[in-house]
Amino acid sequence: MLEKFFESLLVKSRVVTILPVIFGLIGSFVLFIIASYDILKVILFTYQYFFVANSQIDLHDDVIGLIIGAVDLYLMALVLFIFSFGVYELFISEIEEFKQTKQSRVLEVHSLDQLKDKLAKVIIMVLVVNFFQRVLQMKFSSPLDMSYLAGSILALCIGLYFLHKGGH
Repeated sequence: MLEKFFESLLVKSRVVTILPVIFGLIGSFVLFIIASYDILKVILFTYQYFFVANSQIDLHDDVIGLIIGAVDLYLMALVLFIFSFGVYELFISEIEEFKQTKQSRVLEVHSLDQLKDKLAKVIIMVLVVNFFQRVLQMKFSSPLDMSYLAGSILALCIGLYFLHKGGH
């Protein structure tokens, strides 16, 4: 009797995983809003650059940095979104209504390893975009700096090749 009670308690305790689902979705929505705000700033900067006299905006540096930063935030929001859906499907319940849409394959998760693989791929893309953003901000002062840049880009390409190859 004690064993059945304990097992029942264990099964019901899986509902506590609703917390990372809720807070993951909230974090995802917050990141979507912040990234969208950055894109709105780009639109405002572009307007000021072309239509306001004596604009002090460096369009290329400011706009490119903000857009790449927004892409980075959107990708991080997607990580939280995928995480929330995956945890919900693994521990709480499958979402039947969602299974009937063609987008369901993106968020469909059948095991914890599959969830980790999906998250890892998106996290790697976040890191690649973040690397790209940092490279745009660098000031190259010597040929050695350019060599380091070329080597790091080559390492990224090789890593992405093996990541893509491992998926098939």
